[in-house]
Amino acid sequence: MFLKDAFAISPQKTFNSTFEEGDFVVHESKTFKVIDADYAEFIPPSLLRRMGKAVKMGIGAALPLMKRNAKTDGIIIGTANGGLENCINFLNQIVDYNEGMLTPTHFVQSTPNALAGQLALMYDNPGYNVTHVNGSLSFENALVDAELFFSEQENPSSLIVGAVEEISDYNYNIDLQAGRYKKEQLSNQDLLNSSTDGSVCGEGASMFIVASSPEDAYAEICAVEQLTYPSEHELSERIASLLAKNELNVEDVDALVLGKSGDGRYDGWYDHVTQLFPNAEFTYYKNFVGEYRTSSAFGLYLASELVRNKLVNHPELMGNISKQPKTVLLYNQFDGVRHGLILLKRLV
Repeated sequence: MFLKDAFAISPQKTFNSTFEEGDFVVHESKTFKVIDADYAEFIPPSLLRRMGKAVKMGIGAALPLMKRNAKTDGIIIGTANGGLENCINFLNQIVDYNEGMLTPTHFVQSTPNALAGQLALMYDNPGYNVTHVNGSLSFENALVDAELFFSEQENPSSLIVGAVEEISDYNYNIDLQAGRYKKEQLSNQDLLNSSTDGSVCGEGASMFIVASSPEDAYAEICAVEQLTYPSEHELSERIASLLAKNELNVEDVDALVLGKSGDGRYDGWYDHVTQLFPNAEFTYYKNFVGEYRTSSAFGLYLASELVRNKLVNHPELMGNISKQPKTVLLYNQFDGVRHGLILLKRLV
């Protein structure tokens, strides 16, 4: 499976070239919210005013790819919560209207597959259309689905694959009570140096054009692995197996992109993986966007930009990436329970 293009809407200015040029937006709040592009430039106002936040972000990240690339054979989206804000609004409306006549907008925007459906309508794409909702492995599931789709096609084909997550008051408060987010306010400049419990909630949408053919691609997604409840030994074994399947040694991986989040309970997993690759350079990505269940999609966006040599000299890369990497291993975990691995190799 080959990577042809990538785009992100995030708490950084990734919608234009300023992020690649070294710009770093400092957030000093309990949530890291996206910096929106001017959606009105490419979304008709009649549609824009009815869109929920998750749909708006997702379309804002996908439409630039659609304009730059030929029509794809389908759309696959991963999301843990979808448009949860609109879902709660719809449920509240049922109570307020005593189960009477409801306006359809909140209902249409509330389902997790609203983004994939809206993209298909706007893009006139009647092809394969699936949304994966599997918590913090939703994006990895979407990539595995893309691999399976390509394995069944006789002709070269391509897909839009991505992930989106929004901050809503409801899921934020629930996760805050569950201890997933810090109760103190913390700047993203200081996030990765923290060792207290929890991280800082983020959001965003990252989209990719993936294809079965290497033509016009700049990287290959060589492997996608998922684990639940592993021990450190089992994680090490799975990484060794992943490398062996791709005929690689530890020394062949020259960069790690890690989802370290400033949560002292779970950041030890990243230290463990770093120790497995003593000669590899490494960096982190949640100081840019915060923690959310499909943040690994932004991790892949960051890895793809490193492979394209667009971010190597970014002043806020936390780690020691000093040169354009050829082989990158992306690793993320959530709650120490679900773990995802993505292996990326540069083609040019």
